[in-house]
Amino acid sequence: MEDDTSEFAALLDACRARGLRLATAESCTGGLIAAGLTAIAGSSDVVECGFVTYSNAAKTALLGVPAPMIAAHGAVSEAVARAMAVGALARSEADLAVSVTGIAGPGGGSESKPVGLVWLGLARGGRLAPHAEARRCLFGGDRAAVRAASVVAAVAMLRAAIAG
Repeated sequence: MEDDTSEFAALLDACRARGLRLATAESCTGGLIAAGLTAIAGSSDVVECGFVTYSNAAKTALLGVPAPMIAAHGAVSEAVARAMAVGALARSEADLAVSVTGIAGPGGGSESKPVGLVWLGLARGGRLAPHAEARRCLFGGDRAAVRAASVVAAVAMLRAAIAG
């Protein structure tokens, strides 16, 4: 998706049509979603901010994810993905926030949380009816493939939220 800006452009256009602002909260993608959006000239009318919270401490300090939640569920979990999105929304002027937390590999996986496991979070508020959700994904391939697939899935999740 790095070289294909059409999905990012379509997302920006959909946001503009509804007057919506976006925030991102990224862990394993390290800012790739925000970078893809802001690579497009004029994106500043949609993109509010992006948080790269790679460490657990950063998730807590910058997004307000409770440390006990991370300890109980792990950083790569439904609860943390949802909390990251809610935290990004609460700490910005955005109407919609997406989060990504996962295990891109090549190491770090386990039987219960294999390499390629990614949780996406979405929170909406502002001009949209309040809502928060998380979605589990399992992507194959190497580190770059897992990260790229995570970006594609996050953009699709945002587009679906905007569409209805």
